[in-house]
Amino acid sequence: MQANLLALGAIALWAGLAALGTQLAHIPPFLLTGLALVIGSVPAWPLVRHWRVPASTLALGVCGLFGYHFLLFIALRSAPAVEANLVNYLWPLLIVVLAPVLLPGMHLRGTHVVGALLGFAGAAVAILGARDANSAAGWSWGYLPALGAAVMWSTYSLLTRRVAAFPTAAIGLFGLVSGLLSLACHVALEPAAQLGTRDWLLLTVMGLGPLGAAFFLWDAALKRGDPRQLGVLSYITPLASTALLLAVTGRGVSASIGLATALIVGGAVLGTRQREPVTTAA
Repeated sequence: MQANLLALGAIALWAGLAALGTQLAHIPPFLLTGLALVIGSVPAWPLVRHWRVPASTLALGVCGLFGYHFLLFIALRSAPAVEANLVNYLWPLLIVVLAPVLLPGMHLRGTHVVGALLGFAGAAVAILGARDANSAAGWSWGYLPALGAAVMWSTYSLLTRRVAAFPTAAIGLFGLVSGLLSLACHVALEPAAQLGTRDWLLLTVMGLGPLGAAFFLWDAALKRGDPRQLGVLSYITPLASTALLLAVTGRGVSASIGLATALIVGGAVLGTRQREPVTTAA
């Protein structure tokens, strides 16, 4: 139960990312992500003594935070954004189905699979239902990096339980290094941008929330809980994100959101009702 509550905390913060992103859409994406990740790492700076982790663990953390966002931004620039984001949201399903492959002692149950599939169906209804009717969707090579992003985040989430145990405070190091790499990508690939006071305020909120505290909560949840259940719960993210985005943009909640809610809540209830011993991280 504690792990599920921690995961729900991360999900609640991630739900606000799209709404914040619309307010900061004028900022180049690598600059936006880099600054937010660096800001998000700040609360862990007083705990720098806990940042001593093996190089392999640091590499895993940077691949998870930086690699995921790098691939996602390539996808969003190269494919229709709504459809690319839907492909990206295969990561909760991948967490469920890859858990038995990557983690010892895990077994795939029918309730986990059905719950994850219901969750993905709900995510599809929520995201596609909010799509602009005038947007055209077809095959794009940009769906490949979107799938890569989903694989990156799901494998990162699971492999944090395979490496030597590390303090959750070390997520601050992962975020700081990832943020600096994002800023390097900004310098190399993007035009310079001027930021105003409002931009910095929103960046601070984004950094301390969706791109900061959410990662710490997610890591704590993974250390304590069943990744199959957390994967199913994670489908609340696109539902809440889409609903909040519709509210912020004044478009109102549609029937598709109601159907998506039923599918995702149903999947979450089904996928989290299985109770069994969980193998903890070494």
